[in-house]
Amino acid sequence: MPKVILITGTSTGLGISIAVQAAQAGHVVYATMRNLEKRATLDEAAKAADVSLNVLQLDVQDAASVSSAVAQILAEQGRIDALINNAGLGFARNIEQTNEADILRIMDINFMGVMRTTKAVLPAMRAAKSGHVVNISSVGGLVGQPFNEIYCGAKFAVEGFTEALASYVTLGFGVNFSLIEPGGIATEFANTVLREIAETGGMLEDDYLPLLQKYVGGSQSRQGDTYQTPDTVAQVVMQVVEANSPPLRVRTSEWSENITRFKTGLDPDGLKQRDLIVERFLS
Repeated sequence: MPKVILITGTSTGLGISIAVQAAQAGHVVYATMRNLEKRATLDEAAKAADVSLNVLQLDVQDAASVSSAVAQILAEQGRIDALINNAGLGFARNIEQTNEADILRIMDINFMGVMRTTKAVLPAMRAAKSGHVVNISSVGGLVGQPFNEIYCGAKFAVEGFTEALASYVTLGFGVNFSLIEPGGIATEFANTVLREIAETGGMLEDDYLPLLQKYVGGSQSRQGDTYQTPDTVAQVVMQVVEANSPPLRVRTSEWSENITRFKTGLDPDGLKQRDLIVERFLS
């Protein structure tokens, strides 16, 4: 049976790939984005793949926008089987160099946006005793990395939020939760993180500059083995969405498995930890 799937952040990169692959698999796809004037690339991808998408406006920073989109889908379809929280923003800047407005913006998009959309779909999923919330996290949600303390803080928050929900909502209401943890997506690094550095003042001439230059230069030189294509990561997302017993967490490449192995080696899919928490708190 085709699933009704709501995807956020589908104007670029991974969001487009997930939307197209979900539609190719026969699902009913609602592809959403903050600014519908940026839908041209999504429309072109859908046309090239010969698939149909329902495109809606949804701004993860606006609770009213989220509620409106969810209400429209429920009115048209009667259910939402899967929510894929993909909307996000990369950011690389030392905390000393970052103003509070930028900190709040990164946290709001990457973490609060996930909370808003999840909160909006949960009543219908809980009533149906079925559903799946898939959150696009990062290896940065498991392992802190240079100049990524704000981004990692947001992704760590997504991980804790998702783990906590999985510890009781799955047991009580049959709603599954999963975290997708890529090592990086090449186009997103080039088009987002470097742009964010430029737009927030460029590489500042201070004590951190040599380290930032090493970080940026190393990230660019490692793209061949570190960064995946959006289509490759989307394939993993779809495997998780269509799994009968989905994992709590999954990495998307050998590189991401290796860089997180000290934190995930004993429990790669996160289900042992989840089951332990259920046993200790709810048995």
